[in-house]
Amino acid sequence: MADLTMWLEATGAMAGAGGIGYAKVRAPRVYWSLVGMPVTWGRFVFSYRSTMDVCGLTVQPSGLRAFMTRNVARREVQPVPPKIRRIRPTSTGLRATLRLPAGLEPADVAASSERLRHAWGVHSVTVVETRPGFVELRMTGYDVLRRVRMPRNAAPRDLVVPVALREDGTAFERDYRKAPMALTLGANHSGKSMYQRNLIKGLAQLPVALVGIDCKRGVEQSAFAARLSALVTTPDTAASLLAVLVAEMEDRFDLLSRHGVSDVWELPEHLRPVPVVVLVDEVAELFLISSKRDEERRERIVTALIRLAQMARAVGIYLEICGQRFGSDLGKGATMLRAQLTGRVVHRVNDKQTAEMGLADVAPDAVTAAGLIPMERPGTAVAVDPAGGWSKIRTPHTSRAEVVAACREFAHLVPDFPALDPFRPNVPTEAPTAVPSLVKPRPVTD
Repeated sequence: MADLTMWLEATGAMAGAGGIGYAKVRAPRVYWSLVGMPVTWGRFVFSYRSTMDVCGLTVQPSGLRAFMTRNVARREVQPVPPKIRRIRPTSTGLRATLRLPAGLEPADVAASSERLRHAWGVHSVTVVETRPGFVELRMTGYDVLRRVRMPRNAAPRDLVVPVALREDGTAFERDYRKAPMALTLGANHSGKSMYQRNLIKGLAQLPVALVGIDCKRGVEQSAFAARLSALVTTPDTAASLLAVLVAEMEDRFDLLSRHGVSDVWELPEHLRPVPVVVLVDEVAELFLISSKRDEERRERIVTALIRLAQMARAVGIYLEICGQRFGSDLGKGATMLRAQLTGRVVHRVNDKQTAEMGLADVAPDAVTAAGLIPMERPGTAVAVDPAGGWSKIRTPHTSRAEVVAACREFAHLVPDFPALDPFRPNVPTEAPTAVPSLVKPRPVTD
């Protein structure tokens, strides 16, 4: 009987260990909540002071504190680490709010994030400044980008669209009020099109006018015609559309001038024109020419894009430009246009120069990270925050059919925009589904 009991206990222990191992691989959130989070919390609390001291994140105490410690408490004076104000567990990691002592700045803590990650045995540590003197350590217990699951509260609102997941478990949001013009770069099969799909799916739910420029004969954006206010598929029609948008921009500036305001969002709601988001699928097709007779068209396109990028933010017109490369090799005006694109998202690229085109002028330390994105991780990218920092993100997989369904569902949100009517795409009707015939076939006779 005793042997049977021991055998059952051993079998139960092995089954429990096997279940934990299976959860660690197949259900990392469950494993983190049951095992990883308590272990990491204890390791963080008990080794905090020594870890901060080893990482050089301590400072000498003030004279008064040193005097009180030496003469009243009768203890040796030790360096002071940042004070823990709050520890909060999440479904993907831990978040600790620290009060920085005089002499430390957030950049000091951020520079030691890799050492802190190894010391506490977590997947990543991200340092975020919450307010002056306070930082938040966002520790991720496992690789949340391996299988992307967006937070439940991530939903489009105003002009904010959640499009990807950060490596700290929070949603990466495309905020057109903070970063009105953006550039997305990436090689073939890097996930650039998936990023644009998620963006269109979110924008389709908002009261905005979507304008598509897809010079690959519309193979990417024509399926979303139900929600587009305009769609052009050749450089010639793109030049005409951009001229209309420039004229619309000038009309809106006249409106602002008449009401004595400098931004479209300062107008009363009943006078405020609808926001316009221009989606350029492959910007190189607008720059490249095959003969000298195309130079005049190219000049008009580039001039219009630069004017929109420089001034259209104030009147509610925003640019979302995608491409595989975007540098001076495209020709005159490319570098000037790129300088106006505040938001930057760089997927896997084929050469370091392309990563530098997108990141070197806004986040130089992110260039190396962009060059290390593996090919088997499509959708992974390096994104620059409006505040100047950067983070690694990954776009959730969204099928083309999902985006098409969302565009059809919210087709009623297409605004009345007479200036864009000549470029309004034809919406294909849905083919009727085949149903079994109710007519009984005539029997076959010899």
